[in-house]
Formats: sequence, C-alpha cells, structure tokens
Amino acid sequence: MTATQTPPPAPVRSWWGWGWSQSALSDEECVELAARLPGLPARPLPVPKVSGLALPAVRITPPDSLADRISSAPLDRASHTYGKAYRDVVRALHGDVTAAPDAVAFPRSEREVVNVLDWASGHDVAVIPYGAGSSVVGGTEYRDGGHAGVLSLDLSAMDEVLEVDRTSRAARIQAGSRGPVLEGQLRPHGLTLRHFPQSFEFSTLGGWLATRAGGHYATLYTHIDDLVESMRVVTPAGTGESWRLPGSGAGPSPDRLFLGSEGTLGVITEAWMRLQDRPVHKASASVDFDDFTAAMDAVRAISQSGLHPANCRLLDPGEAAMAGAAQRGESVLVLGVESAHQPVAGRLEELVAIARDHGGTPRPREGGAGDEGVGAWREAFLRMPYLRDALARMSAVVETFETACTWDRVAGLYTAVRDDLGAAVAEITGAPGLINCRFTHVYPDGAAPYFTVIAAGKRGSESAMWDDIKAAATEILTAHRATVTHHHAVGRDHRVGYDRQRPEPFALALRAAKSALDPAGVLNPGVLVDPVR
Repeated sequence: MTATQTPPPAPVRSWWGWGWSQSALSDEECVELAARLPGLPARPLPVPKVSGLALPAVRITPPDSLADRISSAPLDRASHTYGKAYRDVVRALHGDVTAAPDAVAFPRSEREVVNVLDWASGHDVAVIPYGAGSSVVGGTEYRDGGHAGVLSLDLSAMDEVLEVDRTSRAARIQAGSRGPVLEGQLRPHGLTLRHFPQSFEFSTLGGWLATRAGGHYATLYTHIDDLVESMRVVTPAGTGESWRLPGSGAGPSPDRLFLGSEGTLGVITEAWMRLQDRPVHKASASVDFDDFTAAMDAVRAISQSGLHPANCRLLDPGEAAMAGAAQRGESVLVLGVESAHQPVAGRLEELVAIARDHGGTPRPREGGAGDEGVGAWREAFLRMPYLRDALARMSAVVETFETACTWDRVAGLYTAVRDDLGAAVAEITGAPGLINCRFTHVYPDGAAPYFTVIAAGKRGSESAMWDDIKAAATEILTAHRATVTHHHAVGRDHRVGYDRQRPEPFALALRAAKSALDPAGVLNPGVLVDPVR
C-alpha cells in the first residue's frame, strides 16, 4: 500500500445477524437467492438502525468501582440481546429487542469477573456469560423475567495465551480468546489447538468449553472436551482450578462438571488446553454415491477402520446440490487426512478404497491435493450462515438441528426426519419445504446427522413457524432416542429435549450443584435447570 492509498475499513460485527456486516448479502442478492423458493415477499426486510430501536429502560446502576467496565450504550445492549439462531435474527430484523440486557460488562481480569458476580449476586442482577454471541440455542438470551436487572458478561477483553508448555504441548489460554486470536498467538510456537467449528471466527474458547462444542475433527477428537487439560472457573461460591493432569481416576472429574454447564454454574476464565504440532501433510478427496444408504454404510466402515480421517463429511443429494458439490443428484463424501510428521497420501488411499468397496466413485484429484467437490463444500460451509440471514430477510423459515444416534438407528432417523418432519413443515407453512442432511462427525458406534430445513414463511409469523418446526423436530428425535444436540448445546431452545434425555437422579444432582454454586440464582437463569429463586 502506498502512502496515498486509504486503508480498507476495519470489519464491523453485525449487531443483528451473523459475522461481519460487510459480508452480508445485499438487498438484490437476497431477492435473487429467494427466487429459488416460491411464495416469498418481493423485497427483503430492512435492517433496523440501532438508533431507531425501542430498547427497554435501564434498571440497574453499577457501583463506581465497576462503572468503567460496564456499558449501557444502545449498540452494546442491542448486540448482546440475542445469539444467532434463526429466531434471534428474525426478531432483531423486526426490531424486537425487548429482551435486551440493562448493561454489558467487559472485564479485563479474573478479579473483575469476581467483582461483577459479587455485586450481581447481592443486587439480584442476572448475569449472562457471553463469549462472542454465536449461540444458536437461546443460550445468551434472558427469558426468566424475575430479576431486578440483567447484565451481559462479555469476556472478549480476556483473550491472551498466557503460558505455553512446549514440553507437554499445552497452553494456558484466557476464555475470551476467539478462534483466530488464539491460533495467531500459538502459531509462533509451531502449535495449534486445531478446533475449527463453523463459528471459528465468532466464538471463544470459553464458549466452546461451556457448550462442549464440536470442532474440526470428524473422528477421534470431535469435541473440545477431548482437548482440555484443566480449567479455572469463577462461581459466586468461590473460584476453583483443577490440576493439570494427562489423566486421572480420582473420583468424578471436576472439569466435567463445568464442561457443558453453559454459564449456569460458573464463569470459565481460563483453561490449559492440549495442543498439537501444526500439520504439514494434508490430502483430501471426495467420493460420489448414487445410493445414500450405501454411502452411510461406507462412512460406518470408515469410522470403524481405525484410520481416523480428520474430515469425513457425508452430504446427502440435497445438501450436496445446495453446496454446489453435486450436479446430478448424487451424494458426496468429503474425506481429509493430515499429519505434522508423516505423509498421508497412503492413508487417504485406504479411506478411498473403503468408500469404493461400498459403491462409491472417487473423483479425479490433481496432484493428490483434492478436487472441486472438496473446495465447493468448504466454501459453502463458511458462507452458509450469511445465506441463512439473507433468506431470513426474505421471510423464509430456516432451521438447522444436529443430533447423534447409534448406527443401527441412523437410517431410520434419517428417513423419519425426511418424511415426518417434511409433513410437519408442509402443514405449518402451507407448502413443502427442503430438508437436507450432512454427517458432521462419525464414531465407531454412530453418527451425527446435521439437518437443514428451508421453507417459505409468512412475514410476521416467522418466529412462530420456526418454533413449531423446532417442536416437531424435537418430538422425532425423542422418539428415536437421538440426542437433542450433538454440539450446539442446550440453551433455552432445547430444554424440553434435554429434560427428557437426562436421567432424573442426575437432574437432582445438577439442581443441587446449581443451588450450592449460585445460591442467589443469578447465573444464566433458565438454562439446563429451572431458575433458583
């Protein structure tokens, strides 16, 4: 860049939708995209200006000792009202911010987190821990209505890699570190966490831990749980830190209490995470299948082979077509292998051979690097949330849900969702919708199908339609004993399914833990257990 050139503007986070404002589709692009789904309005919903929002009056006054860390600015309150589920986006587009927090706290240290929780507990102020706001299950939205005020606790200023243990290949990392920030600080050490969820740019280590997030690896190290060495957590009852250990049989794991606790039991402030050497050997391939059942059998064989591919995504015909990875109605299996230490071409060939033995047709690869199917899937994967927002502006109803079940029930679940949920969508919206599926993670004993539902909605009734579709999907998952969520957490949207899934003795223990650690009932009330009042 020369001295006379103006630097490009810094990217700005969207307050109402996914990601960067600059990456959102234009009005014309929204209309063009929606033309593929008949029955939608002619023009998209306009994006409201924050200055025109009817935010509720602020009800709390923080103490002077915290005042410089707490903001009641309209943009801060609006952008911390919801997560990024379809229902959140639609309500924001309609200017509904009645659930906005009274203020947002931006602590810069663990001591300040402690001070915020002490004040909130003593003044009946609900505290909603907030990583980067990418929850799609109502995890960051206050719905209880019984507290004197609501404070969103944004940990984004706590984003440093504090310590690296190169010998043990681990690092102590603050919970507010977003994916790119974290990886940028590990890169000079030649290390990586290698946890790349779709929300990588817009989610934090603390958020991944609190929601037991799924990441980059489709096999073996599928969840963030597998990468945790120890955690440090602040609760209203005190601060605790587990020992750094490679493994332990000393009673129930203290980390397991807080992994997946979704901000209801404490605030994760930092963690020691297991790292890896950065991969230098990579290879990928895609395989076409004319029969989706045969493709599922191939994936099962691969998951039970012990070859542990890093990527093993199976796209059904609809998903493959939507991603631009298929043209003639075929299913597509995307495979990837990687290593920091040895070539991987031979392992990829073994995986492709398994797929071929089950009726798959490998696509040609140039130089072993991959093919256009792999690239099309990757580009569509990263772009999909922006397309979802564009469809939301056109009042299409877009729902995604992921689950997992054992292999003996996978095919039946897939058929039930396609048939039974398809019938429910037609009844709810008045027209058939699209239901697509991909397998995001696979295990020797089962798979994690991820479904996408797209249907023509009715302007003003989008949220109600989404609620009805979500309820229908939950009933189908329950009937097939499939988990209500594989990696998106419970939040408030999945409480019904979670209450059915967990054993009652465990529910009693969880309620007791909530009462002991958060006696005032201020931490993310309504998530996982009923509010403590």
